[in-house]
Amino acid sequence: MIDQTAAAARYDGVEPFPSIVAGSWTGARRLQVVLTGLIVTVPFAGLAIAVWMLWGHGLGLTDVLLAVAFYLVTGFGVTVGFHRLITHRSFTARPWLRNALAIAGSMSFQGEVINWVAVHRRHHGFTDRPGDPHSPYRYGTGALGQLRGLADAHIGWMFRNDPIPATRYAPDLLTDPAMVRIAKAFPALCAVSLILPFAAGWAIGGDLRAGGTAFVWAGLVRVLVLHHVTWSINSLCHMIGTRPHPTRRFDRSTDLWPLALISFGESWHNGHHSAPTCARHGIGPHQIDTSAGLIRIFERLGWATDIHWPTLGRPGGHHPDQPDLPQPSPPALQPVDR
Repeated sequence: MIDQTAAAARYDGVEPFPSIVAGSWTGARRLQVVLTGLIVTVPFAGLAIAVWMLWGHGLGLTDVLLAVAFYLVTGFGVTVGFHRLITHRSFTARPWLRNALAIAGSMSFQGEVINWVAVHRRHHGFTDRPGDPHSPYRYGTGALGQLRGLADAHIGWMFRNDPIPATRYAPDLLTDPAMVRIAKAFPALCAVSLILPFAAGWAIGGDLRAGGTAFVWAGLVRVLVLHHVTWSINSLCHMIGTRPHPTRRFDRSTDLWPLALISFGESWHNGHHSAPTCARHGIGPHQIDTSAGLIRIFERLGWATDIHWPTLGRPGGHHPDQPDLPQPSPPALQPVDR
């Protein structure tokens, strides 16, 4: 096994990452890969069904409104809950709100909350260097390597046998009874994420067909769209876009404005990597960040406190080389040239 920290220290920013063998393929890991494959592919079947249903019949307003509503709930559960609150601690939320956001994020089919946090913290600990679970530079900086890396960062990384121990990257959550319960409830919450649209469609439309169309559009297609928007932050937002803010050496995170609205501000990824604990990622002028807007509402309602807003000269009041906690201490890093 190659030590990730040592490999990251030797990385030159050009060559492919060295192969890191993290462990043998256990039965549990094989089952996890199979389930991941189903989560990735089944929504595509939903899209095919949706296209067939739409052909010659149109799309009902109820289905659109339900799809948007569930997209907002589960999307903000990921961006505000999983990401800004639980992973980076950019603000403190009342326990009921923290739990509600974790439940909403779990309904996005992106994995249980503790593992999601562990993966993302390791991403920040080794951004675009050996040890990063989903860097598009894994296979080098050549044209073919970039194409292969883009696919790997988008989807392929989820099928690699590279366990990320929560004991190292998310020990705080393992001692949080509420997060442990929500993590264990992940399969049930995924089921609820599909049952609720079906039930709402049936209740509003009054028949099984209405429930079925809502299940497809507000269930499967909604999951598909949210998946690929989130995965695009891992892939496209490390290859395409602008880099106006300083980050660690070899960190190639970018700001990609076309995704800003549908990602709820997550595509201001360079801004996020420059100050990971900042509650607002769109720190430049006119950068839409609806996740930050929702956090602002929580603040005014008294549901969120200790919020790390951008401050003059230093977004969020945190130096870009300051690591998030808990995460491994990375090798010596330097800000990139601007």
